[in-house]
Amino acid sequence: MTRAFLKFLVLSLLLLPTSCMEWEYGLEEDFDISASAGGLFITNEGNFQYGNATLSYYDPETRTVQNEVFFRANGMKLGDVAQSMIIRDGVGWVVVNNSHVVFAIDTNTFKEIGRITNLTSPRYIHFLSDEKAYITQIWDNRIFIVNPKRYEITGYIEVPNMTMESGSTEQMVQYGKYVYVNCWSYQNRILKIDTETDKVVDELVVGIQPTSLVMDCNNKLWTVTDGGYEGSPYGHEAPSLYRINIDDGKFEVEKRFKFDFGDWPSEVQLNGTRDKIYWLNDDVWEMDVTADRVPVRPFLPYDNTIYYGLTVCPRTGDVYIADAIDYVQQGMVYRYSKDRELLDKFYVGIIPGAFCWK
Repeated sequence: MTRAFLKFLVLSLLLLPTSCMEWEYGLEEDFDISASAGGLFITNEGNFQYGNATLSYYDPETRTVQNEVFFRANGMKLGDVAQSMIIRDGVGWVVVNNSHVVFAIDTNTFKEIGRITNLTSPRYIHFLSDEKAYITQIWDNRIFIVNPKRYEITGYIEVPNMTMESGSTEQMVQYGKYVYVNCWSYQNRILKIDTETDKVVDELVVGIQPTSLVMDCNNKLWTVTDGGYEGSPYGHEAPSLYRINIDDGKFEVEKRFKFDFGDWPSEVQLNGTRDKIYWLNDDVWEMDVTADRVPVRPFLPYDNTIYYGLTVCPRTGDVYIADAIDYVQQGMVYRYSKDRELLDKFYVGIIPGAFCWK
């Protein structure tokens, strides 16, 4: 079994629907990290159906990590499969996929201040205003519209030509009044949503299973496809990296960078100035956003690890890589300088998958 297929299998298991989790409450611990201005949250997915997702916090200045901060601050487990997190106005929004919930937490104390429930299988949240946000889903052909102030679902965006069984909407990027969304699992599209009407107004077909979506300093979208897997009823092809033009009403592929069969690229990220793009493909790769070809040598070579998550510090340019190790034990995060020097490494939770800068 190839490493690429193993990773796909694990991801597929993580996405299967299941029953709701019951939260059990215990002792609470007090935190105050208000003095830590540039810290990093790590969402650790945990094992599917084990309810062992956790949240970690790392302070780059002191090089200290606090694990299981949500559990320790609230006296209850985070849930089943922590998918993503964003911060808005001092509030962290933690999306817990298989527990069908988005938690709102104080980013200085880690205390829960609210939650959005009754979601299908949430993936990411994107704010349009203080009173309106979108939440993407897996196994649902709808994007949920919510009021974050009231923690309520207020409506839905139905995606054309998508069934509940094959439904998949993922990361979101906004440009003007439009939000762009990549459709990953068994899909091959980037959606364009008018935020004034909450309707899908256009779509762009790319390769099989676009896994990430970001926008660079030139307002170009970037996505990478994993190409599916051998034997998939939805097809299998070599993956690709895409640069997409959305200026002046356009919505078209400007450049396609092709990979080989057997490659498994993922986790497209940008640096703070958004002029360099990074991704995982066994190794860690770096490229200028204006480049016409992918580099020959990686930014950081593969080292018998399972690189699973990636982020770049917007202030220093340090590169952080999450290593899932074996998907069972505690994962590891490696911190490298932009000059490729290993600065730190630290243990976090099981399957560290996503990062969020404070």
